Amino acid sequence: MTEPEQPTPPAGPPGAADLTDETRKIASGYAFPGPALELGALLHDGRCLPGAPVRIPLGMLNRHGLVAGATGTGKTKTLQLLAEQLSANGVPVFLADMKGDLSGIAAPGRGGEKVVERAAQVGQEWHAGGFPAEFYALGGIGRGVPVRATVTDFGPVLLSKVLQLNRTQEQSLGLIFHYADAKGLELVDLKDLRAVVAFLVSDTGKPELKGIGGLSTATAGVILRAITLFEQQGASDFFGEPEFDTGELLRTAPDGRGVVSVLELPGVQDRPQLFSTFLMWLLADLYADLPEVGDLGRPKLVFFFDEAHLLFDGASKAFLEAVTRTVRLIRSKGVGIFFVTQTPDDVPGEVLGQLGNRVQHALRAFTPDDAKALKATVRTFPDSAYDLEEVLTSLGTGEAVVTVLNESGAPTPVAVTRLRAPQSLMGPLGDTGLDAAARASALYARYAQAVDRESAYEKLTAEQRAAEESALRAAREAEAAEEAARRAEPEARAPGRDGSPAGQGMGSGLFTSLARSVGTQLGREISRSLFGTARRRRR
Repeated sequence: MTEPEQPTPPAGPPGAADLTDETRKIASGYAFPGPALELGALLHDGRCLPGAPVRIPLGMLNRHGLVAGATGTGKTKTLQLLAEQLSANGVPVFLADMKGDLSGIAAPGRGGEKVVERAAQVGQEWHAGGFPAEFYALGGIGRGVPVRATVTDFGPVLLSKVLQLNRTQEQSLGLIFHYADAKGLELVDLKDLRAVVAFLVSDTGKPELKGIGGLSTATAGVILRAITLFEQQGASDFFGEPEFDTGELLRTAPDGRGVVSVLELPGVQDRPQLFSTFLMWLLADLYADLPEVGDLGRPKLVFFFDEAHLLFDGASKAFLEAVTRTVRLIRSKGVGIFFVTQTPDDVPGEVLGQLGNRVQHALRAFTPDDAKALKATVRTFPDSAYDLEEVLTSLGTGEAVVTVLNESGAPTPVAVTRLRAPQSLMGPLGDTGLDAAARASALYARYAQAVDRESAYEKLTAEQRAAEESALRAAREAEAAEEAARRAEPEARAPGRDGSPAGQGMGSGLFTSLARSVGTQLGREISRSLFGTARRRRR
């Protein structure tokens, strides 16, 4: 009698039999039952274990994150990998493309020996594929749909940051915005702001702010010089209309995949404070418009903030408070933020404390400062069996130390991970491809052409011109009346008829000509003192 055939136990993930008790414990921390993004496979004792996948729960992506590591360690490819999987799960993504090499996400990748080898190591079924993408450019500098903001909507706190104003100057700028809002003077572009500042320190405008503190000429001069320097750096292109609707970033493609919005920044790399602050404006605008939704099964948008250290360099206390508040509160509106930088120290502690997911690529320790930063980074990780100081200096490209939040919001075990290969093109799309993609976009017709409508500059210029014309008209009328009165005087009382030397002098043509000259000159000086600042502004 033959023994009955025993049921075959489930095989588990490929390579599961290779796990030890230690690696099995780490792997169990990433075995989420719900949808998740696949990061890669666990590395242990120099071996890659495809039976121990490392993942991030989709519902935890709005708990924010950090992708850090030295230059050349694979941060950009990590962004691409995360963006692809978010898109595939129907989540829109925003990417700041600093170097121009993320545009390839719209095109299928190219398989090769290295890609095939990496896929086999991590248990990935790799196949080439592009993802729905929209390309943008700040103010139209570069290739993509132009993104602009009005000065009014940008606001005084962000503008103070980008103009590098101190606390007192920032408060004065806030006062200027308050005045413009109260008087219906739309601050659309930088010439509008310059016009209002110049008006408020003119003789005509000074009384306008006297009741609420006024604006000192010295502070106004600093602000005007900062605006002029800003314009010389090309910033005029970024402020104006049509203003970009940040709701465009929340779109999905007809097939249900999330649209990947790629902001092309190579053309403005020499203006780091501008683009970092502009990215913060995008987040602040989204926060103002989106409703509260709490924790969702998947986020509404995930925002990747590349070169994040530039955002915080030289930031005022008010600016840091605004960033921290936005990061803390925008989670409940379904938006996740990933800061991408070299070391966690680049991000202020108040912001770092809000980040639940970590992908830490290799760090270098060539200098004492590097060693100090390495030790500080290690202290930010949960306790683990790894010697993280050694691990973080020995990771290869495309490898990282990972810890994320599980579906209950608790941190997962620290996992040294070999990351998957992106499916899209790991490189730039090319200028021709970017131009074609931008012009084919349905948004191009809406945002491509800048519009310069009547705003503060035009209104103040028109008022000043009308006042000048009125003053000149009054001066001419007064001169004409004086001349008519002289002619109407009786002959007997006419100057010079008394025969005295003084009377003869006053009646001479020389005195009459001189009097007219003095009167006309006085009128011009008065006109200059009242309207001279505005007149210089027009030039």
